[in-house]
Amino acid sequence: MNVEEVIKTEKKIPLESRTLIHYSLVANRIHETMTNALKPFEVSLQQFNVLRILRGQKGKPANLSTLNERMVTKMSNTTRLVDKLIRKEYVNRITCPSNRRKVEINITSKGQKVLVEMDSAMKKAENDILKNLTQEDLKVLNQLLDKF
Repeated sequence: MNVEEVIKTEKKIPLESRTLIHYSLVANRIHETMTNALKPFEVSLQQFNVLRILRGQKGKPANLSTLNERMVTKMSNTTRLVDKLIRKEYVNRITCPSNRRKVEINITSKGQKVLVEMDSAMKKAENDILKNLTQEDLKVLNQLLDKF
């Protein structure tokens, strides 16, 4: 991806600025590709992330703060995400009878099944995004990103 071509400029961009613009362009392409992979399932990347977190609980329920802590994209509207997943019957919410403020969220069997399909679509998207990079490239890239 040539930054100057994408942003349609002929002037020389300082290396620091070019690097950050390049990073943003790549992040946007990754986000767009992954979002498109999830479109057939009518879920957002954040909803997909919630489902994966709940699957990772291995049958144990999670609360909203656990979901928030583990989200890739930190946000305050986790309740809204969970509500949408409940409407799709991918998760359920249980209110603790002894402490009504305590809410536990579980992934349903329907959620588990659709998540397997989403995983396949996301793997295809990952392969498309990373197709021009070798394993060594990925190691170096991760080392560089760790420096951020």
